[in-house]
Amino acid sequence: NHLPYDDDSSNLDIIEIDAASNNGVDDIRALREKAQVAPVSAPKKVYIIDEVHMLSKSAFNALLKTLEEPPEHVVFILATTDADRLPATILSRVQQFFFRPIPTEIMTRQLMNIAKKEGFAIEEDAARLIAERSRGGFRDGISTLDQLSILATSDQPLTANMVTEYLGLSDATMLGNLLDSYPSDDNEKVLNIFQELENSGANSVIVSHQLLSIARNRLRKNPNLIGLVQQLIEVDRHPHPDLKLLTIFMNSNSQPAEKSVATKKDTTQATPQKPATKPTPIKTAEPAKPTEKPIKKEEKPVEPAKKPAEKPKKTDAPLELNWEKVIERAKEKSLGLASLLQKSQWSFDGEKLTIYAGSAFYKKKLDDAKNKPLISEIISEETAMDLEIDIIGEKKPPEDEKLAEIAELMGGGEEVKLEDI
Repeated sequence: NHLPYDDDSSNLDIIEIDAASNNGVDDIRALREKAQVAPVSAPKKVYIIDEVHMLSKSAFNALLKTLEEPPEHVVFILATTDADRLPATILSRVQQFFFRPIPTEIMTRQLMNIAKKEGFAIEEDAARLIAERSRGGFRDGISTLDQLSILATSDQPLTANMVTEYLGLSDATMLGNLLDSYPSDDNEKVLNIFQELENSGANSVIVSHQLLSIARNRLRKNPNLIGLVQQLIEVDRHPHPDLKLLTIFMNSNSQPAEKSVATKKDTTQATPQKPATKPTPIKTAEPAKPTEKPIKKEEKPVEPAKKPAEKPKKTDAPLELNWEKVIERAKEKSLGLASLLQKSQWSFDGEKLTIYAGSAFYKKKLDDAKNKPLISEIISEETAMDLEIDIIGEKKPPEDEKLAEIAELMGGGEEVKLEDI
C-alpha cells in the first residue's frame, strides 16, 4: 500500500483479526460482507488473520469461497505458527512465505541501533545476551530491550551484568568453567559450581539453554561436545531438570569407564579356549597306564568352548519388526499411545526405527515426555535392543522413486497397495 509507517497510529484499511477468539463461521461471514466495501484511503484493504489455524472447519469452508474469488481491492494475509493444521484446500490457494529466526549478530546490531535512537547506551555484550535470549524473535528482543531501558541512565549504559541479573541468567564465566570441566573426575569442583548457581537463584532450564548456546559455539573446535549437547536437550523435558543437569556433569567421566569394563568382560568370555591347554602339561609325568584319562579330560573342555561362541548371535539386530506386537504391548501400557501408533506408519533398517506420525500435531503427541520413553521401552522389550527412534511429522514417502516424484509434484501423497485395501 506504500503507507508511511507510524507506530502511534493505525490505518482504517489495515484490519487485524485474531482467529483464536474469532474462529466461528459467523465471524468469517461478517468478514466477507465487510470485504466488499472499498478501502477508505489506501489502494488496497488488507486483512491480517493471525493464528489462522485456530479457525473451525466450517469457518475455513466459509473463507474458501472468498479466497478463490477475492475482490480486487482486498488482500488477505494468513499468519500461522502451525501450517500443517491448515486444510489442503486453503494451502493450494495461497502463496506461502516462511519466516525464519533472525541471526544473533544481526539482531545484536539492530538492538544497539534502536537503543541509540531512543537516547540510551547499551554494551554490545548486553545486546548479544538479549538477542540470544530472544531466540531469533525480533519482537521478543525489542520487548526485553524496552523493559531494560529503565535501568540505563545518561551516565550509565546498559551492561551485561544488568541484563544477566534482570533475566535470571547465570554468569557466563561460571558456565564456561563448567563446560571446561566436562568430562571430569573432579566431582567436588562440579558440586561447587552447582552450589554457586543454586545460591544465585539460577533456573536449571535457563542454565541448560545457556550451556547449549555456549557448547554449540565450541563444537567446531571440540566435536566431542556433541554428546553433551544431546543430553542437555533432554533437560527441558525432564520432570526434575535440576537433578538431570547435575547427573550429566557428575557422571561425565564415569560412563566411559563402565563401558570399558563391560567390554573387557565380554572379550574374556568370548575367548574361553585356554582351559583346553591346561590338562596336557599336568599329566605328562604320570605312568603310561593312566594316559587314557587325560585324553578324556582334554575332550571335555572343548565342548563348552562352542557355547560362548554362539552368544553374540543373540545380540544381532532383528531383520524384521512385528508392528502388531508393538501395538499390543502399547495397549497394555497406554491406550492413547496405542491409538497413535496405529495411525502411524514406520520403517525399520535393523538399527534405526523411523515412525511417520502423519502430521506435526501427532508428532508432538508421540514425542512428548510421557510417550517417547514408553515407545523406547516397548521397542526394547520387543527387540531386546536399545534402538535409535526417530519420529517424523509427515506421512511415509512412497518406496518407489517414480511414485515419490509424483507425490512431491502433487504436494504430498500416500502409497496404498492393493492387498491392503
